[in-house]
Amino acid sequence: MNRRGFVKFSALTMCMGLCELSAADEKYTYLDEADRKIFHSIYKKLGLIQKQVGYSNFSVISFDEALKTAKDFSHIGAFDMKELTLMEKIFYMDASKLGFYGDRTVQKITSQIDKKEIVKIKSAGQYLFKGKPKEDYERIMRDIGPTLKLTSGIRSVIKQTYLFYGKVIRLNGNLSLASFNIAPPGYSYHTIRDFDVGRIDWGYANFTSRFATTKEFSKLRRLKYISIRYGVNNDYGVRFEPWHVKVLV
Repeated sequence: MNRRGFVKFSALTMCMGLCELSAADEKYTYLDEADRKIFHSIYKKLGLIQKQVGYSNFSVISFDEALKTAKDFSHIGAFDMKELTLMEKIFYMDASKLGFYGDRTVQKITSQIDKKEIVKIKSAGQYLFKGKPKEDYERIMRDIGPTLKLTSGIRSVIKQTYLFYGKVIRLNGNLSLASFNIAPPGYSYHTIRDFDVGRIDWGYANFTSRFATTKEFSKLRRLKYISIRYGVNNDYGVRFEPWHVKVLV
């Protein structure tokens, strides 16, 4: 069931606060105009933290570790109270009000990924959880072959925050449309077990519906031990993601 509609940005009027904007049969939540400068500042600092700790490590870094890194390096700078407050507000908001109907996967912004329970897939520069996620990935690679690769594994709260904020910025502050494209922080299944796969040398096309036209996807959808998390017209309220592997438990 597709619970989304589409409107032109020009039809929307900015308002203060995390506000709902009506257009046709749909309501959109926009970032508070007064919070935008703070929001951009947070996003910039997260990007600098990723450069500082490295892409792979950033995927599993905790909220507290990110704050410490920012404080320890002067070219980043500590997060101030306004930035921390906004990060908490975004994390703890009810995602269903944005049109995202998945379950909350992480209850606290300070939740940490147990480093003893993860393993790095060196060929991809990504981490997966030990046990079934890693076993499923290895089995997929055997069943589909070397043209497939891991494109996104574990994402900590901080990693998901960075990805979500980037999407919000590119969509002119539209939190609802951002959540149509990527799960809000605290709601990503990458934080607990899921992962993304793609075709080697396809780049960004792996994160578009074009991936559904590949022979790799055709083989993937026939596998019985995994599923596609976000299918066509899914109940989560998000776009079709043929690359997103749901680990069956």
